[in-house]
Amino acid sequence: MRLRLIALSLLSAACAAQAADLDAAIQKNRTGTLVIQAKRGAKVQVEQVRHEFWFGATVPTGMFTGRMSAGNIAKFNEVFTSHFNAGVIEAAFKWHDMERERGMVNYATVDAMLRWADQTGIPLRGHCIYWGIPNRVQDWLKALSDEELRLELRQRGRSVGARYRGRFAEYDLNNEMIHANYYEQRLGEGITKEMAQWVKDGDSNARLYVNDYDITTGNRLDDYVKHIRKLLAMGVPVAGIGVQGHLHGDTFDAAALQNALDVLAQFKLPVRITEFNFPGQRSKYYRDKEKVKLALTDEEEQAKAAALKEFYRICFAHPAVTGIMMWGFWEGANWIPQSSLYKRDWTPTPAAGAYQDLVLKQWWTRWSGTADAKGRAEVRAFFGKHRVTVDGKEMMVELTRAEGKERVRVE
Repeated sequence: MRLRLIALSLLSAACAAQAADLDAAIQKNRTGTLVIQAKRGAKVQVEQVRHEFWFGATVPTGMFTGRMSAGNIAKFNEVFTSHFNAGVIEAAFKWHDMERERGMVNYATVDAMLRWADQTGIPLRGHCIYWGIPNRVQDWLKALSDEELRLELRQRGRSVGARYRGRFAEYDLNNEMIHANYYEQRLGEGITKEMAQWVKDGDSNARLYVNDYDITTGNRLDDYVKHIRKLLAMGVPVAGIGVQGHLHGDTFDAAALQNALDVLAQFKLPVRITEFNFPGQRSKYYRDKEKVKLALTDEEEQAKAAALKEFYRICFAHPAVTGIMMWGFWEGANWIPQSSLYKRDWTPTPAAGAYQDLVLKQWWTRWSGTADAKGRAEVRAFFGKHRVTVDGKEMMVELTRAEGKERVRVE
């Protein structure tokens, strides 16, 4: 019994040390300094308005096609804009969804999503321009000759780039290439660089990401590293690295996640967690054909909240990571309903509370005080946009990680 207590005590100490390390890394990598110059003794308040780090979620098709009720649309908008600062199109931008028949391109849903993004100030990811997994390639594309296929790939890249020039913050170029790449199989290795160039022909500033799964588990990490090196050596303009975050099961391996992020950091490119769910795709909830009927017990809901908190803390602490995109947060629009923050009736789960506690409380700058004898107030703040109020006078200030410090004068 005594040995067991000692072991538990050592484990508890190790967990506490790891938590302290993450807290220190978050302070180092996610906060900078705001220096406010004002009159001596002036009352100063700093309130964060938006994070620089992307805390995002999917934007579902149903919101824009009449499949979602007006009440749910209103609630979705309320929760999204209060919880998240970035979005990713879940399905409507995928080529097999946009152009199911050759030449019949449905731009309407994506256009509506971009108008919504403009109205809410939410940056959007374009997921995805191409997807070379064979069962995601339209039959009409497969029926084309090699030359015809190449021309259609060119048309897709150039038309998307030109039509949406400057509208998307970034794109996934060709989804899940380490698992299958129909276009490379048909047209050779050089096609990926051509596909990227065709998008750039339409929008020279387009930011193109790679995106793949089973990376944070460590299972395909080595393959992904080799793949990225190869693309960079070929001159493919890779602007960032996307890693999906839903290939774990009912638990996730924190050490594997940390190692994957450390390894990918070697490329000096931004890393985004592009598709996060917990429980994940290898959980009993996804594997079971009756998964929709399975409900988490109270104990499992608490474990889910704890896991979400740990996953987010590891990612937010890591200097290479620039955002986490949740692949569904409401049961009414989530491919793994049990991973949602909110039930179908919008009842919050414990995971919603854990998310809010981290993103909207612990990691949210709120400060009040007075300027010192030299009229100076110095505030440690999370990177992002802040409202600075001095004796009732307001101004917006952007504190960026690139600068690390921002000085403002309020007379």
